[in-house]
Amino acid sequence: MESWKSVAVRGFFLVLLLSSAAVSSVFGIGVNWGTQSTHPLPPATVVKMLKDNGIQKVKLFDADPVVLNALGKSGIEVMVGIPNDLLYSLANSIQAAENWVAKNLSSYISAGSVDIRYVAVGNEPFLKTFNGSFLGTTFPALQNVQAAIVKAGLSNRVKVTVPMNADVYQSLTTVPSGGDFRSDIHDLMLSIVKFLSDSASPFTVNIYPFISLYEDPNFPIDFAFFDGFSPSLNDNGRVYDNVFIANYDTLVSSLQKNGFSNMSIIVGEIGWPTDGDRNADLQYAKRFNQGFLSRFISGQGTPMRPGPIDAYLFSLIDEDAKSILPGNFERHWGLFYYDGRPKYMLQMANGSNGLVAASNVKYLSKQWCVMAPSASIDDPQIAPSVSYACENGDCTSLGFGTSCAALDTRQNISYAFNSYYQIKNQLQSACKFPHLSVITTQDPSVGSCRFTVMTQPSEVAVNERSSEALRRQSAGLLLFLCLFIVAVL
Repeated sequence: MESWKSVAVRGFFLVLLLSSAAVSSVFGIGVNWGTQSTHPLPPATVVKMLKDNGIQKVKLFDADPVVLNALGKSGIEVMVGIPNDLLYSLANSIQAAENWVAKNLSSYISAGSVDIRYVAVGNEPFLKTFNGSFLGTTFPALQNVQAAIVKAGLSNRVKVTVPMNADVYQSLTTVPSGGDFRSDIHDLMLSIVKFLSDSASPFTVNIYPFISLYEDPNFPIDFAFFDGFSPSLNDNGRVYDNVFIANYDTLVSSLQKNGFSNMSIIVGEIGWPTDGDRNADLQYAKRFNQGFLSRFISGQGTPMRPGPIDAYLFSLIDEDAKSILPGNFERHWGLFYYDGRPKYMLQMANGSNGLVAASNVKYLSKQWCVMAPSASIDDPQIAPSVSYACENGDCTSLGFGTSCAALDTRQNISYAFNSYYQIKNQLQSACKFPHLSVITTQDPSVGSCRFTVMTQPSEVAVNERSSEALRRQSAGLLLFLCLFIVAVL
């Protein structure tokens, strides 16, 4: 048995190690790495792509073991997320919070050398569209997770936060200085903000100028970008020529008004989609993201908060399995297409003038499922077949103002068929719409509309997930055997 002295000395050096890690946080642009894809790239490929592009921070939406293992020893700082559906259990059980921290923080920090710096407890839990579902669980879950982090000895290294949508605050006077938290959640927000402040944790906010434009057709489009909008908004001598800095300073004002002037802020999500809506295209996305990056690189900040902004671009890679309830654009936020190809060139924070593609990506065969030449668009099976293909594939690039808006009727049908066929890994049975479809080796892409050939399924990811599940199952069995032996003895 270890003496108390050796335990104390080892604990002292562990505290020193964690404390030194806490003060060496990297300044650099971050990205959100979402994994809701039918054909995700192998995590090791994505980590290499992050490093090739000089991206030093990444935000995850859950604690995927395969992703976390891939980030081990990468030198990339990590914000790991807790999905909203876990908030109830974490809010109602400190033991559940301790188990989550042990499984998803302590084990990776100690054994996997994953540089986890933040835990995002929930994701935009107070969105009005959630109808108050998480109002009673978010704060208790936050408290329990923080207590578990403290108990694990990680509080000097890992900070908690709650990514909020920008709708948790508003300006009562139409200028940033009139900012305050939403009246229906005002007291709850102040409790959370005080708790974060007391634990030296940041306020995280997701700001989307695109959504302002999407929801209001009268929104002045140039106000969404960073290249100057006239007439600008003047707030007691502070000049605002884009909606992002106006929105950000509305949050600053909200914090100041309630006694938290010096609270640190992280922009958890900011970006622009490239498809699925008339205002979601490559040109606007490049204009927005480059404008934001240029401001970020210059360290310009905002009128109320001069200096560097801590931010995570949304997002790294397109996700073709995301819900499209908010809009068809939801699957097209990536800087990169599903296969890791850059969508456009950006001057990044590391000084590079372009984005580096994922390496060694393997694709399925160059073949497509299209509408058969002999089939008629008047066939009564067309409508149900296209509906089925789109429900089980991805047709978000079809429609007014999208990249495939110029397709004729037959091409639209072919696009739907091919999407389903590719997502089903080109199974022959996936191109057997009744007398309507045929497989071709001639690329049917037209102009800006690309008929996808999917990447090969990631066997590495599947095998790693299976191995991780087996490892944890074996660990649980070993613990059970040890307890059984102790009980017998």
